[in-house]
Amino acid sequence: MTDLLPGISLRHVETGRVRTAVLVDDRTEGEAVVLVHGNVSSSIFWQETMLALPQGFRAFAPDLRGFGATETAPVDATRGLGDFADDVVALLDALGLDTAHLVGWSMGGGVVSRVLLDAPDRVASLTLVAPVSPYGFGGTKGADGVRTTDDDAGAGGGGANPEFVAALREGDRGDGSPNTPRNVLNGFYVADGFRAPLEEAYVDSMLTTAIGDDNYPGDAAASQNWPGFAAGTRGVLNTMAPKHHDVSGIADLATKPPILWVHGSKDAIVADESLFDLATLGKLGAVPGWPGEEAAPPQPMKLQTRAVLDRYAAHGGSYREVELDCGHSPQVEKPAEFQAALAAHLAGA
Repeated sequence: MTDLLPGISLRHVETGRVRTAVLVDDRTEGEAVVLVHGNVSSSIFWQETMLALPQGFRAFAPDLRGFGATETAPVDATRGLGDFADDVVALLDALGLDTAHLVGWSMGGGVVSRVLLDAPDRVASLTLVAPVSPYGFGGTKGADGVRTTDDDAGAGGGGANPEFVAALREGDRGDGSPNTPRNVLNGFYVADGFRAPLEEAYVDSMLTTAIGDDNYPGDAAASQNWPGFAAGTRGVLNTMAPKHHDVSGIADLATKPPILWVHGSKDAIVADESLFDLATLGKLGAVPGWPGEEAAPPQPMKLQTRAVLDRYAAHGGSYREVELDCGHSPQVEKPAEFQAALAAHLAGA
């Protein structure tokens, strides 16, 4: 277990769904702020944010199933991010929290959006940090998230880099190949050569990822469409395939808590031409046989998020967008700016 920063402790909570590990700020009391991590990571990425919350707020950062110190349990991808979202709601119940301010990073942004969609009365405010598109990851086009194929070709578990998966499985802490967790952290989670002070803890965090068809990356199906595979029904990456994940309905909720959207201008993971999107890689010539812009355009991820949030605002809600000069991890790369934006958001909620 990685050493925790002073003031933070680890608890294990029985929720009736999974035994959930939760980091808790022991120094404060106040309104609950629940911080949900992204894919191939854990609550460890939230420690600095937890300690910087303004007075009157108390941080809780759970590990999702199959990550960190939480129980490894299968992920039913046909429910989208529903297994993860239901785990978060079960944790709120177990902690006796009627409502909480929810903060989600990357895949965690999709998780907290799903909580908002399913249980809006539990959400005091929502903060999306470099979130997955409301229409999932890969296999859609345009601002409205139109699916490019009926089977979500190119999305889901088949899209994982096998060398990266092998490095996770083997616990590789080195930098001998571009696809080790350390190099993915420093090359994609952050930008511009930034080296996190807690780099060793973040590598430890990535290496807690449970590997397999029921967890990361998930299974895949054969497809007649380029690039030859389609989304499966099990595991983490398939939860974000567009046929399984669509939270654009938050725009139509009667209850609309305020939303903060923070993202990095140099994000290569969640972008309008993401380097983790097979269509972008095909366009760049890195994946052979790309059928062209009409059939398989790069997914405009940020454009889609902005379009849904614009609808959210047009239908009676409110949101604020903050773009920072960083990559995929604003809370790590630009902590002061991120913490200030979050504090202002919480104060106004």
